[in-house]
Amino acid sequence: MSDGLSKHWLTIIGLGENGLEGLSDASRKALVEAEVIFGGPRHLELAGAGGKGQPWPVPFSTEPVLAMRGRRVVVLASGDPFWHGAGGSLMRDLEAGEWVSHPAPACFALAANRLGWKLEEVLCLGLHAAPYARLRPLLGKGVRVICTLRDGAAPAELAEWLTAEGFGASRLTVMECLGGPRQRVRSSAAQDFDLQDIQAPVAVAVEAAGRKGLPQASGLADDLFASDGQITKRPIRALTLSALAPRMGELLWDIGGGSGSISVEWCLAAQGAQAVTFEPRESRLANIRANAAAFGLDHRMQAVLGKAPDVLKDQPLPDCVFIGGGGSQALLDHLWDILPEGTRLVANGVTLETETLLMQAHATYGGHLLKAEIAEAGPLGSMRDWRRARPVIQWSVTR
Repeated sequence: MSDGLSKHWLTIIGLGENGLEGLSDASRKALVEAEVIFGGPRHLELAGAGGKGQPWPVPFSTEPVLAMRGRRVVVLASGDPFWHGAGGSLMRDLEAGEWVSHPAPACFALAANRLGWKLEEVLCLGLHAAPYARLRPLLGKGVRVICTLRDGAAPAELAEWLTAEGFGASRLTVMECLGGPRQRVRSSAAQDFDLQDIQAPVAVAVEAAGRKGLPQASGLADDLFASDGQITKRPIRALTLSALAPRMGELLWDIGGGSGSISVEWCLAAQGAQAVTFEPRESRLANIRANAAAFGLDHRMQAVLGKAPDVLKDQPLPDCVFIGGGGSQALLDHLWDILPEGTRLVANGVTLETETLLMQAHATYGGHLLKAEIAEAGPLGSMRDWRRARPVIQWSVTR
């Protein structure tokens, strides 16, 4: 973080819809002294950048800013530059002493103050460049969300998506051009949405109603996943996620992914968790990718075609490995050779050959060996009996 006292060449200014009127003296001074001012066309107009103004390139890139290192440069962003703004993108290439930032109230703060919502109890999402499915793991009865959207057509699309997901009764508050003279706030139920002539920038507040939302515990229902039948079933999946023990920001290798259900639940379990799902059958990659997209996780899940251990070459090393299919002595030996100390490994098997393999691995490397035998009630004529699934052996160990 810059303390604003060092010799900086870049000033990042958060700008509201009231333009120059809402800026601090320091922001105004930086604009007057700037040689070049970068921003979107709307920001450049609001700030009166004139001939100093330079629009962001399309597709977006910070390179033009960095190329002017050492000159007096201003970057304009909406509200708080470090909340879904350009500030975070620039930080990858800047040292602490090179910049200073002057934020304005973010649209989330303006929206919460307009609605009377406690911001610390509200989910804030930038959906201006992300699919609406990012909401799926978050929505539930009474959940409140404020999200930014890309343009005036997006609120109607969001309403349609919510209705299709069973949240048609949700109350949407559409807030246009917050904090400026063009500000307008209107509300509608998602299933009855008919608001017209919506202007950007736009944010939508959602008070979720309708379905109860996804369970927050591991072991989601099997029918929530696209699958050709090759899926770790719900009870075993719950046991497996417990053994995998997802933590924030960790990376999973899911070897023999099948439907990708383990990867999905790994990513759902911890903020920022990621997964690479390796699957040797090309026909199953479509299901893995479809499940990632359906749960809003396609930015954190990657499906890779290939058979382990060969396919593991040049992949970023994981924090945890799950072997759900294709286990072999060669694979275990390879993993033991390449995995860093502290990496967790969990392997499931149902065949006698895999059971023997995992029992030998347990004898060699230690860890925990578990055998799960599950039966579910089913019809037997006019009565019921127990339908036993194949026993599953599970070996878990820390490298």
